[in-house]
Amino acid sequence: MTSSESPERYPRAPHISDATLRDSAHMAGVEFGPEDAAVIADLLVRTGVSLVEVGMVSGPNSKDADLVLATHEAVTPERSMTLVVVRDRRQVAKALDEAERLGVRHIMYSIPTSEQHAALKLGSSSPRFLHALARSAISQAKERGFHVTFSGEDGARTPRERLVPYVTAGFEAGADRFRLAETVAYLSPWQMEEVIADLTAIEGSEIEIHSHNMLGMAVANSLAAVRAGARWISATVGGIGERGGNAPLAELLTSLRVLHDDTRFDLTHLTELSRVALRGSGLGDAFQSGPTTPHAFAYELPGQLTHPEAYETLPAELVGNTRELRVRTRLTPALVKWALDGSGVLVDVDAFTPWLTERQERDGGPLMDRDAIRKAAIDFQAA
Repeated sequence: MTSSESPERYPRAPHISDATLRDSAHMAGVEFGPEDAAVIADLLVRTGVSLVEVGMVSGPNSKDADLVLATHEAVTPERSMTLVVVRDRRQVAKALDEAERLGVRHIMYSIPTSEQHAALKLGSSSPRFLHALARSAISQAKERGFHVTFSGEDGARTPRERLVPYVTAGFEAGADRFRLAETVAYLSPWQMEEVIADLTAIEGSEIEIHSHNMLGMAVANSLAAVRAGARWISATVGGIGERGGNAPLAELLTSLRVLHDDTRFDLTHLTELSRVALRGSGLGDAFQSGPTTPHAFAYELPGQLTHPEAYETLPAELVGNTRELRVRTRLTPALVKWALDGSGVLVDVDAFTPWLTERQERDGGPLMDRDAIRKAAIDFQAA
């Protein structure tokens, strides 16, 4: 850029939502505490982030309740948003009960849209079923007074003829915003522009982009989405997150400053934010995106371990990496069963899981892989 040139201005400056306390907090082996959540949330708002996404609710007694409450205390419920899992009408009602109990005002519905993810998580890939489920969930939330963002989980791999009618149905049901989730990094910036342009053409639409960084294009794809009319960008501090990480907040905000002369954000908090988030996540001094890191193919959900092809841009073996379990205290019988399969260690999984969870919590939540769970099962047998 020469001295006579000026940065390109976008027609409408995007809002930023940050998913560090949701997406990053649920990557394998990462568990933020309430104190870190409060500090991170406060710094994000002081930086100029519009919404702090925190926690996930699927029903009663959410494990993320402390994170949600700490964030509300730090920045108020009006500046935060919580993900609500959608599977069926009854489950959604229970999840909304829990969200209300926690004082949540903004919810983000996680609804799988690709045929593969819908079949895996909803038991049906039918577009008609998908539309009915979204309409029902959105109507329930609006009747209770929530601000509703609904997602297209695995939206980047959802064909236009399937995605556009779904998004249209969601806005017709009263949703406030739609988030395209590039759950599996899949699009180039020029492809992203085409996808977002289709969505911004929907009457009354407000679009957000949530990109993952396995291919190193999360910031570029986010800026391309804004170029096509997206009004919101989802990022995380340091790019921390599942599947190669997310759009890194610092790189995103500095790109907006340099490329678009966007001076709305206080960038002086970014280094402290990174230090606090990295310390709280237990990831060390730096987070590396892409497919070659130990966390790129690490999981703590049994569905991700049994159906990795649904969550991976490319298989771990292609780049000489390996797929592994990493977990601290978020243990479930299904996860433990997966870890013990083929080990020859026979225990009552329903009795062993709470025993191991209690031991992990007592010991400060040390990181565990499959071998560590198998060794703990032997200890349980001898107890």
